[in-house]
Amino acid sequence: MLPKGMTFQKDQSAGYLANHMARLFERGLAGRIRPLGLTTGTFPALLELWENDGLTQKQLVERLDIEQATMANTLSRMERDGLIKRERDPEDGRVQRIKLTERARALRDPAIEAAAAENEDALSGLSAEESAQFLHLMQKIIATRRQRP
Repeated sequence: MLPKGMTFQKDQSAGYLANHMARLFERGLAGRIRPLGLTTGTFPALLELWENDGLTQKQLVERLDIEQATMANTLSRMERDGLIKRERDPEDGRVQRIKLTERARALRDPAIEAAAAENEDALSGLSAEESAQFLHLMQKIIATRRQRP
């Protein structure tokens, strides 16, 4: 609640600015990965699977901080688009592992290069020190928010 007499100023709101910046990053990344046949909706899951192929849906939900239903829809689209396949865990048949297809593995380098180029463009107005500080502060905020129930 704002103190009496204070007005909300969106240009002084961390949440508003973070959301606006995220939309701008998303738009820029979308334009760069669209030619690869990828979307920003599937990109975070791909990043996790490129690092650790064979995660479960539950593990992806936890790592990406998204709702179970959203992840289920994302994985269905990824399967439809030939990026993943689901395999039963050999040790626990109740668990399905999400495995990358050859197509998804082949897209790793060009997709990461596209993301790196978008990040470089977005941070081009900052010095190297400012960029490092900016990234550090974002990581700190994310870590703090993740600790809360």
